[in-house]
Order: sequence, then C-alpha cells, then structure tokens
Amino acid sequence: MESSVLTSTFLLTLLLLVGLFFFIRASTKDRIEIIYLKSAQPQEDLLQSIQSYFDQRSYRIAGVNSEQNQVTFEGFVKPSLFLAAFLSALAAIGGLCLTLVLSIAVKGFSPFWFTGALIAPLAGWFYWRGAGRVEQVLLKVDTVAPEAQSPHNLVMLTAHRDEIAEFQRSLALEVVEYE
Repeated sequence: MESSVLTSTFLLTLLLLVGLFFFIRASTKDRIEIIYLKSAQPQEDLLQSIQSYFDQRSYRIAGVNSEQNQVTFEGFVKPSLFLAAFLSALAAIGGLCLTLVLSIAVKGFSPFWFTGALIAPLAGWFYWRGAGRVEQVLLKVDTVAPEAQSPHNLVMLTAHRDEIAEFQRSLALEVVEYE
C-alpha cells in the first residue's frame, strides 16, 4: 500500500479517535440552563402541578429561600444503560479501526488486532460513573401583570436541559423571553 495513503488514513483515524474521546468525555457534562415559562393557571393550581411533577420524578425539596421566593429540588439522575452500551460500542469500533490501521502499517502487529476493543468497556464505565449524580433544580414562580394583558405566572427554572424539556412538555408551559 502506498505510504501517503497509509499516512493519511492513520492521521484521519487518530483525528476520529480524538473526537471520540471528547464525545465520551462530554457525555457526563452538566448542561444547566435557565428558562422562563409562562402559565395562565392560577398560582395555587400551578404550584400543585409543579409539586406533583417533581414528586413523580423522585425529586424532593432541598431548600426554600423565602427572600427570593425560590425553591430548590434535589433528585438522583440515573445513568442510561443504553448510552453506556452505545459509548462502549463506539469505543470498541474506534479501537478496532486504530488496530486495523496499525496492523496494516506495522507488520507483525496483526496478532493483536482485537486489543483496541479491550479498552472499550472503560468508556461505558466512565459514563456510568460520571452520569449518575444528584442534580438540583431551582424554581421561582412570580405573578406578572402586564398592562395590556391579563395577569399570568412566570416560572423561572434552572436545571439540566433535558429536565427543562420534560418539565415544559409535561406542564404545557409557554417559553417567554425575559430579562
């Protein structure tokens, strides 16, 4: 095989492995966002809906800040078995690709073609260890009465972006731009 083809294939494989490394590392990263949601429900009904939502999701009240009218919920987020297996499979494929390129480039390396797949379970272990954690959700509900509209409740939620999406979908709240 030509040296330039082998060199470029090896460099591309290394670049893909670097991308895979950062993809696996990012799988455990916190993705905390702040969102403002609007509800026309009365505040008592909205607060009941919010409390039942968080109870259903196994969150508990960790603290109440009455000065800022803010409630902190805490809950343990379980890692995904599917994602752990998926990351391990990606790592196995990446390792096999690297050993394939090395076995072509270096004669006598071929008996060890499977060695790249041996480290693949480490990717799933890394994800599993880092993704299972206690997360906090900060919630603040205020009543707003714009001049031209009827009063509504403004919910400020600080949480993981997946939790925000599920919260918004479950309670059917409208996103508003707020500063």
